[in-house]
Parts: sequence; structure tokens; C-alpha cells
Amino acid sequence: MLKEANTTQQCRKRWNTLLLCLGLVIGLNSIAAFAQTNSSPNVPREEVHADVSTRTVAITSNFTGTEIIVFGAISNTRPVNNADQQYDVVVVEGVGEELVARRKSNVGGIWINTSSVIFRAVPSYYAISSSKPVDEITEPLLLDQHDIGFQHITLTPKSRGNLKIDKSQLNEFKAGILRNKQNQRLYVDNEFGVVFVGDNLFRATIDLPANVPVGPLKTRVHLFREGILLDTFESEVQLAREGVGRYLYNFAINYPLLYGVFAVIVAAGSGWAASTYFSRRRS
Repeated sequence: MLKEANTTQQCRKRWNTLLLCLGLVIGLNSIAAFAQTNSSPNVPREEVHADVSTRTVAITSNFTGTEIIVFGAISNTRPVNNADQQYDVVVVEGVGEELVARRKSNVGGIWINTSSVIFRAVPSYYAISSSKPVDEITEPLLLDQHDIGFQHITLTPKSRGNLKIDKSQLNEFKAGILRNKQNQRLYVDNEFGVVFVGDNLFRATIDLPANVPVGPLKTRVHLFREGILLDTFESEVQLAREGVGRYLYNFAINYPLLYGVFAVIVAAGSGWAASTYFSRRRS
């Protein structure tokens, strides 16, 4: 009887061990199948393809501003339940240039420049158009990395001028730059400027003011979904002087001395002609 009992216990142990192993195998297979389904290695990545309505904008003496249209499409789109799961951010910015920011103070009743900071690579023009406020699209760290939004533009001081200033004062200089650029219409923010046509086509209109600096504009189109940056597309628009203004500008840059002499001669001739005309009218 004892031998039969031991045999029965051993069979039960083996059976329990077999069931445990079988359960582990089934569980591991389920986990592997779930991971493979989630990773979806065969699903192509979403991409954005875009272009601009014109590659060259002519800046003439009577230039009063214009607009360019950024349009594009999203490929390999996935069906989504929420329309807010896909966003586009369109950024157009000019070349970086050095900019001197000065602060005036009242000294003895006279407003004079008391401190200054030189910033390098400040965008000469910056326009952003998005499907909603950028701070609602993704986290601030990602916006900082890609310079998306006024408050996330990288403004790096090259020199702090003639005085040492702390971080709070430096932020005041940055705020002043942004404020002046916006007042000059050189920094433009259109939070709902990206318009979708269907599920994957979009467009955005970017206004160029009359005082937009001449030079290349870099167009960056960022595709976001659920706060994740999926793809970026870049292109370029060239702002070039045309007509008489182009020749005068090139002449002034290439031959500054001759241009100065020419300007003096023209000014003197104009003054002499005006003086002669009014003298004859008096007589």
C-alpha cells in the first residue's frame, strides 16, 4: 500500500509539473504574439511630403509684401479614432544673423543705452503655422530641440557687451527681441493656419511683409502624432532683389567708394537743380 501511495504522489507531481510547463509555453507564446502585433515591423512609417507655391520671390522697389503657400501630403497614414491624433507644424524662417539688443535707462533725466547683448544666429524672419497651439501638440523639450514656437527659439548670446548681466536680465533682452520682431511683423504665429483637406492633404499660407529681409527662407514641415515627431520635410525659398534696386545694391556692396562718390554727386546735383528752379521762379 505504501508503494502504491508513493507511486500515486509521483504521478501527481509529474502531472502538475507538466501542466505548469504547458502553461508557461502558452503564456510565452501569447506574450510573443502580442509583442509582434504591437511592434508591427511590416507597417510602413508615416512620412510627410511638402512643397511651396514658389521657389523665388522677387523683391523690387515697389514690393509691398506677398504670401507663399506650403502644401503637402502624409503617406502611410493610419486610421485613427480621434481627429486630434495627427498634427502638422509648418515653420518658415530666415537665415540667422547677429543682432545687438540694447537697454535704455533714465540717467539724470536722459534716456541712454546702459547695457547691451549681442545674440548670434537670430532668425531674421520667423513664421509658424500649426493645426493648434504648439504647446498642446508635444512636450516643451521637443519644441526646444527643433525651435518650434516663439518661446522655444534658441537665442544664444555671443557677448554680453559692456556689463555683466544675470539670467533674468538676459531673458528680458530675449523678450524684447521677440516683442520688437512681432511689432515689425517679422515674427508671425498662426495657431490654426494648417488646414487639412481630407485625411492626408494639408496646406498653410505664410505672409511675407514688405520689410522681410532678402535672403533664403528655410521651410520646415514637422509631422506629429500623439505628441511624437514622426517626420520632418525641408525646402527653401529664395528672396532676391530684382530691377534697379538689385543693381544699386550690388554696386554699393562691390564698389562702396564709387557708390559714395556717386551718391554725393547725385545729392549735390539735385540740390543745385532745386536751387536753380526756385531762384528762377522768384525772379
